[in-house]
Amino acid sequence: MAPIIDFLNNIFWGYVLIYGLLAVGVFFTLRLGFLQIRHFPEFFRVVIGSGESDKAGITPLQALTVSLASRVGTGNLAGVAVALTLGGPGAIFWMWMVALFGMATAYAESTLAQLYKIRNEDGDYRGGPAFYMARGLRAPWMGGVFSVCLILSFGLIFNAVQANSIADATEAAFGISKLWVGIGVAAITAIVIFGGIRSIARVAEIVVPFMAVIYLLVALYVVAVHITEVPGVLALIVKSAFGLEEAAGGVAGGVAAAMLNGVKRGLFSNEAGMGSAPNIAAVATPDPHHPSSQGMVQALGVFIDTLLICTATAIMILLSGALTVGGTVTGTELTQNALSNHIGGAGTYFIAIAIFFFAFTSIIGNYSYSENALTFLKLANKPGLIVMRLAVLAMVIWGATVKVQTVFDFADASMGLMATVNLIAILLLSGTVVKLTRDYFRQRAAGRNPIFDNDEYPELKGKIDGTIWTKHGPMQTPAE
Repeated sequence: MAPIIDFLNNIFWGYVLIYGLLAVGVFFTLRLGFLQIRHFPEFFRVVIGSGESDKAGITPLQALTVSLASRVGTGNLAGVAVALTLGGPGAIFWMWMVALFGMATAYAESTLAQLYKIRNEDGDYRGGPAFYMARGLRAPWMGGVFSVCLILSFGLIFNAVQANSIADATEAAFGISKLWVGIGVAAITAIVIFGGIRSIARVAEIVVPFMAVIYLLVALYVVAVHITEVPGVLALIVKSAFGLEEAAGGVAGGVAAAMLNGVKRGLFSNEAGMGSAPNIAAVATPDPHHPSSQGMVQALGVFIDTLLICTATAIMILLSGALTVGGTVTGTELTQNALSNHIGGAGTYFIAIAIFFFAFTSIIGNYSYSENALTFLKLANKPGLIVMRLAVLAMVIWGATVKVQTVFDFADASMGLMATVNLIAILLLSGTVVKLTRDYFRQRAAGRNPIFDNDEYPELKGKIDGTIWTKHGPMQTPAE
């Protein structure tokens, strides 16, 4: 079994996704006219100005914080350190490039998730890639494959990985047994996830901004103390990315290593194109009431995750002098050593606490995606949800105490298949994304608050839920 999984991971992560995700990001960036640059202020406007919600959905801000809960995990701390160790400072430049193009991909997939969302049996919004595959492409089998892969990777195994990171950091900093850490994390997780997506959204809305702001404030303190060295560090990142600095060569493997590790870690961190964040994007009530507005909310999530939080970690490590390119000290340990050099012994404890918050919110964010997958598979009834929640708690405890590489490699293969199917779907539906985008900004240019009018999209009749998207009267609701 292990050789098959290794082969699949080599195909997915060595070829298909590394190049595919980048290519799709470039494709949408060009096709949408550099949306993420030209209309960047609008990304903030649709979050800051949004307050609208209804009984069926959550607010755009809550959707952003839940997606950030999943995106901002141990990859922002340990993953950045690994990228620097293996690829040198230049890896950070390529991480930025992935995020820049990934914002267009994130916009496209979340816009589609909004458009093709449905109401579940309780009248709540649910949706995501599985739904736009089944409704937009008339390919329910793709949605089924995607949903199963999502549950296996994000719902279960990645939550074990996050729990393992919490347990490692807590044991190293405070000497607490990994088993008790796992039980404690599982207990807190249970309190949140048994309340459903709304409970997760309420917790994320408070915890995610808090943890992100505190982490960025520490980074700003480090930058302020070393302000004269910052220009040199930024120059080093750019020069190393193109082989113009010795740090990018030698042990690190040159430009190729910088690019490979920066791209890979960037993709792992911001998840643009993976098809994960659209699952919570679909649950929101968009404000303005147009699918494109929620696409922009999630594009902003990529910016915050990579261009702010990952960059903060990289700058702190590079300013500390703790980095040895190609060295044995990497991951969480390197990040802890770096911060300890800046603020003393408190750095180890701070990173342990940061990892707890980052990883814990990833666990509840990942679980929220599973509820959408269960809805698509028609398993989101009470027994199905209870089984899923108990399985998540079991994986948290197990993950805190054991680390079986083959299982984690299986999760990578599962996510690779999931992302590949998603990329194919959004490319096939790219014409709809372009039409929605032009419609949104045409209304903005006319001084109107954009509203989706399904009368202007006759090609979508029978594919979208007319009880959700209606202006002059409901369209025919698709048969279930």
